[in-house]
Amino acid sequence: MKIGFIGLGNMGGPMAANLAKAGHAVTGFDVAGVTVPGVASATRASDAVQGQDVVVTMLPNGQILLAVYDEIVPYAGEGALFIDCSTVDVASALSAHVKCRKNLIESVDAPVSGGIAGAAAGTLTFMAGGSAEAYARALPLFEIMGQKSVHCGNAGSGQAAKICNNMVLGISMIGVCEAFALADKLGLKRQNLFDVMSTSSGSCWSVNNYCPAPGVGPVTPADNDYKPGFAAELMLKDLRLSQAAAEGARAATPLGAAATALYAEFVGSGGAGKDFSAILPWLETIAREDG
Repeated sequence: MKIGFIGLGNMGGPMAANLAKAGHAVTGFDVAGVTVPGVASATRASDAVQGQDVVVTMLPNGQILLAVYDEIVPYAGEGALFIDCSTVDVASALSAHVKCRKNLIESVDAPVSGGIAGAAAGTLTFMAGGSAEAYARALPLFEIMGQKSVHCGNAGSGQAAKICNNMVLGISMIGVCEAFALADKLGLKRQNLFDVMSTSSGSCWSVNNYCPAPGVGPVTPADNDYKPGFAAELMLKDLRLSQAAAEGARAATPLGAAATALYAEFVGSGGAGKDFSAILPWLETIAREDG
């Protein structure tokens, strides 16, 4: 296929590279002038879109997504497929679908899970929203860039699934970090707590696959001075999206709201640029407030 790829950052760059390695002709564009081995470079976003079978976008937020779509959609050929892998609010995702539909372009909102390592390894999970036909066209590319994709439903459903999933991740990571911080105060060895939690009712992805305690369990960002695999400010962004969605849907998410507030405090007090699991050492600097 001929593929245009807009947004070649930490996630988009490796994804575009994997498509090129698989034999597709990929033309990329990034406002920062980033280049990716095997990917041809366009000087404008519209140049990366003209004549392409598929256009993939990986952008920071809904406002930028819609601005980029306003720029590139008119240059796409009728029958092209747009796949947006950004994590944005549901309303922006729906607006992007509408822009495509008006120009006879098929579209899928397909945010990802798996982080920078998953993007590089081609092991991402895609949560897709859109028609069954559009998803079927996108599936071969998902299978190159990831190890799993789920068709979550109609337009916007991929973003809804991502928001719900990452709200759980933020909540569970805080819970795991609080458990390790408490264990330290009680004189319990971290390894012993891991051995219990990872094989009992406390078992979860934040323990088993992404343990926030260095030297315990598999190698994680905690073992690399909390350099981000998934940055705390990105977790905060996703949690804020979850709360905006919850407010619009009038859904009660008290733990989601609490997690959002805690990550906002963490990011604002030095957590920016650190992995989201760095909540653990930060928690240990906070004195308990007894009320």
